[in-house]
Amino acid sequence: MVIAEENHGYRQIIGDSHAPYLNELATDYGTATDYDAGYPAHCPSLAAYILLTSGTTAGICDDKDPKSHRLTGDNIFHQVSASGRQWRDYAEASPGSCVLTSEDRYLVRHVPPTYFRDARADCRQWVIPLGTPTGGALHHDIAAGTLPSYAFVSPDACHDMHGTPKCSTDLITAGDRWLRTWLRQIITGPDYRAGRLTIVITWDEGTSSSNHIPTIVVAPSLHHVTASRRLSHCSTLRFAEEQLRLPLLGCAATATSLGGAFGM
Repeated sequence: MVIAEENHGYRQIIGDSHAPYLNELATDYGTATDYDAGYPAHCPSLAAYILLTSGTTAGICDDKDPKSHRLTGDNIFHQVSASGRQWRDYAEASPGSCVLTSEDRYLVRHVPPTYFRDARADCRQWVIPLGTPTGGALHHDIAAGTLPSYAFVSPDACHDMHGTPKCSTDLITAGDRWLRTWLRQIITGPDYRAGRLTIVITWDEGTSSSNHIPTIVVAPSLHHVTASRRLSHCSTLRFAEEQLRLPLLGCAATATSLGGAFGM
C-alpha cells in the first residue's frame, strides 16, 4: 500500500511538532533520511505520481488532466491486472468511480491510474471513492482482510497536505490526524496482522528548491529502522514490483530497492 502525501520537504515533517503521529511511526517502524522524489524540483505534482507508478515521468512537467496526457506506457496497475491480480486506487472525495476531472477536494492529478490508457478498463471498477473511517470501500476492505495485491491511497486535498481554500490552514496537523485515524485501522486489520502488508507513506515532492522528502515504511518486521541510502520514487516502485514478482519498469531497474535499504 502506497499512501501519497503532498508538497512538504523532509525537515517540514520529520521532527516537526505538528506531525506527532508521523514522527511516532518514523521512530517505531522505518524512515528514509535521504529520499529524493527523483525528478526536477521545478516540475509540479503529476510527474511524481507517474514516476512512482511507471518508472518514468513520460516527459510531464505540468498538472494537466488525463485528457491532455493519455499515457500508453506500461505501469504497475496494468502489470498487476495482467498477472491475474487486483489493484485499487482509493480516492478520497471522488464523486464516483474513475473520475477524470478534478472536483472540489478531489484532484485527479493525484490519482495516477486515470492517466494510463491500458488501465482505463480497470479504472472504472478499481479507482473508487475511499469512503470514511466508519464506512465505504477502504474501511470494508481493511476489516474484511481483502485489500488488493497493490493499493494506492489518494487522500483529498485537505488530508494530503496540499490544501485548497476550504481546508484548514494547518495542513500538516490535518494530514497527521487523518493518517493516524486510518493507520490505526490498517495495522489492526487482518492483512497487516497476517504479515502480508507493507505500507509506504511518501510525499510527491518537497519544495520549489529541493525534492528531499520524508518517506516512512510501516511493516510488521520493521522496528526502529533508519535507512540512510539514497532512495527515490523509483526505489518504491522497484520494491512494490519485487514484492509482487513483476518485471521492473523504467528507472526501477537501476534504482536501489526500498526493501533492500530497509533490510526487508
